Amino acid sequence: MTTLLEHFEVQPAPNGVTELKLPLTFFDMPWLYFHSIQRLLFYEFPCSKAHFLETIVPNLKKSLPLTLRHYIPLASNILYPLRDGKPVFRYVVGDSVRLTVAETNDDCNNLTANYVRDADQFYAFVLPLPPPKDEPEYKIIPVFCLQLTLFPNRGVCIGFTNHHAIGDASSIVGFIKAWASINKFSGDSQFIEDISLPLYDKSVIKDPRGIADIYWNQLKNVKLQSLSLHLPTNKVRATYILHEADIKKLKDSVLARKPGLVHLSSFVVTTAYVWTCFVKSGPASGEQVDADEPEYFAFAADGRTRTDPPVPANYFGNCLGGGIVRIQHQKLMIKDSFFVAAEAISEIIRIKVNNKDEIFKEAENLLTNFKELMGKRALSVSGSPKFDLYNADYGWGRPKKLETLSIDGDNSISLCKSRDSEGGLEVGLSLSKTKMDAFAVIFANGLRELD
Repeated sequence: MTTLLEHFEVQPAPNGVTELKLPLTFFDMPWLYFHSIQRLLFYEFPCSKAHFLETIVPNLKKSLPLTLRHYIPLASNILYPLRDGKPVFRYVVGDSVRLTVAETNDDCNNLTANYVRDADQFYAFVLPLPPPKDEPEYKIIPVFCLQLTLFPNRGVCIGFTNHHAIGDASSIVGFIKAWASINKFSGDSQFIEDISLPLYDKSVIKDPRGIADIYWNQLKNVKLQSLSLHLPTNKVRATYILHEADIKKLKDSVLARKPGLVHLSSFVVTTAYVWTCFVKSGPASGEQVDADEPEYFAFAADGRTRTDPPVPANYFGNCLGGGIVRIQHQKLMIKDSFFVAAEAISEIIRIKVNNKDEIFKEAENLLTNFKELMGKRALSVSGSPKFDLYNADYGWGRPKKLETLSIDGDNSISLCKSRDSEGGLEVGLSLSKTKMDAFAVIFANGLRELD
């Protein structure tokens, strides 16, 4: 059982900015109607309730305004027009981020385990975004909120919820690490010295083809509604670890079959392996799948270095490209399906994602491509091995576990560096209990066959 203890509205520390309006770029616009992104960081840090309320919470309340001073967009709102105009991000003095403090008697060890657990229990530790406020000319939509939960004498959990339109994983992870640094060192001097300050000047995103206008013309008549996940999810969660030795075996097995592959990264072999295990674990209850029916794998890629001209690495916002792989169902059911998937993903990365002339060549068709995947058999990826949240130390040591709750809402997997396996990767899944049981067997057997 979780009990709410306190509630705060935290404003950025003064930085001279009294009002800020930022347009939505064509990278931001597609995420207006997307569900929020929710992450949990669990810390093994035994402390009493008194210490938590008298020291931990005050320290976080002190460091959060200092961090928001550098990340003003997180305290902003989306102004969504009800008649004319386009949506913008707007911050004015007095805008804030909601922070809720809670206490729970739930089993911290169970929540931070890798084995199968009920997905619904995690939502006690993360807030939904506050509801939009209605004004005569527009809706005011909050973009960020936080929850801090104490497990008495066991640990602490921080829950992060963000509207995807405000920023991609690179941006949000940057904030999380900045807050950790500022809290740990009791000020922002170390953060400023070690890290490039976030840049949220939208003019660095060039749009000579007017793609943002194209998107808005397609979206403005779509009804804006909450896409929050409703419980029960009827799913379970589990984490699977691919150790460095496992990844090497996967790479070696692919190279033995496909020696000419140019791009064979840990990402390629991991996602190819998980995708094929996912498909082989069976359709949803009552679903019939034809042999020729397409299976899709969709993934995002940081576009900052892939635009022309490049976008600064410290840009805060969305800047994502990506790829979609399409393979017939029957080809992912055969014994050698892993090699088929690995080759297909590798080729999409080589031909499109790592090709500056191709990755955004048909960006205006992105919404059409999204629609193509709706209702189809698709798997996507949340997160990246490039963003290591396991080094986000708030002064209590490294996190014990990262959970990405957003994957409960669709067929997605979470992917990050492994906490305890150097060179390894962590894959999070949220599936029905029946499908998860089947996946676990197929996943383990496939690795054994490589020995």
